[in-house]
Amino acid sequence: MSSPLPASIRDTASLENLLSEPPEYLIEAMRRLEGDVIVLGVGGKMGPTLARMARRASDAARVPRRVIGVARFSAAEQAAALDAHGIEAIRADLFDRQALARLPDAANVIYMAGRKFGSTCLEHLTWASNSYLPALVCERYASSRIVAFSTGNVYGLTSAGRGGSRESDELCPVGEYAMSCLGRERIFEHFSAARGTATAIVRLNYAVEMRYGVIADLARRIARRDTVDVSMGYFNAIWQADANAMALASLEHAASPPFVFNVAGPEELTVRATSESLARLMACDLSIAGREAPDALLSNGQRGWSLFGPPRVDAAHLMAWTADWVTRGGASLERPTHFESRDGRF
Repeated sequence: MSSPLPASIRDTASLENLLSEPPEYLIEAMRRLEGDVIVLGVGGKMGPTLARMARRASDAARVPRRVIGVARFSAAEQAAALDAHGIEAIRADLFDRQALARLPDAANVIYMAGRKFGSTCLEHLTWASNSYLPALVCERYASSRIVAFSTGNVYGLTSAGRGGSRESDELCPVGEYAMSCLGRERIFEHFSAARGTATAIVRLNYAVEMRYGVIADLARRIARRDTVDVSMGYFNAIWQADANAMALASLEHAASPPFVFNVAGPEELTVRATSESLARLMACDLSIAGREAPDALLSNGQRGWSLFGPPRVDAAHLMAWTADWVTRGGASLERPTHFESRDGRF
């Protein structure tokens, strides 16, 4: 089903269509998979296009199933947009036990709820969102397959040039956000052991698209003629559609104890070289400050690539698309990633 990659992404509708296009391996997985799909926390940066991808892959596989998206939906138009694409949008507060109990049963759960930005000074809410809420969901969907999003932040900083953190590495989260995400993983592990819930844990590092992500952050700083600090000098980036597809396909690999895998791009990118490429593509001057620290938040995605193949979109395409998008004044989600944080404070 995958179409050739475009030279440029025209507008938001084209971008969201591309972000929700399912690869063949996901269509085949959705053909084999039984039951409905419910996406909890669908209202975030990745949720809408992930839900649309699940719908499109199921339709391409000719498998009738409900795809359901649950969120608070503070913006009513977001729920309407999902409905327009064949996703049943349900407005609910997942902390409300009665609302959670009323949600439809579903054999397949994608858990995307969580809190990162604004954690500083509201640590209690971050812990409740990231470590307490998963317990409520595990109780409600104990007999389902669950794919739970986590983060590469649980590893802590690792030396650059060594291929990134692997799933077998010791976990050394820095800061309350990362620690609460490890708490989330431990809750899913507990319920998987206690109730036999088949679970996959996706450690993501980092999903990007033209409106959001590390590359978009750098491009917008360059466009504003801001100085780029290279102290956090290295990062991984993966096209959000590739991350969506790998997460959905991992429903087939959910197990007890949980199947844990990293979702990350294959390139170890440098902030300096990426900024230089973006500045050249955007015909902008570049101002750089700082000196690269020897370590960063880096993940090795080999386990995921061995199952699903390498990401479809490489870093060169991501940079070219982003430079073009920002130069033309394309939309932004206005959510800086704060990827440069070295102390785990967000």
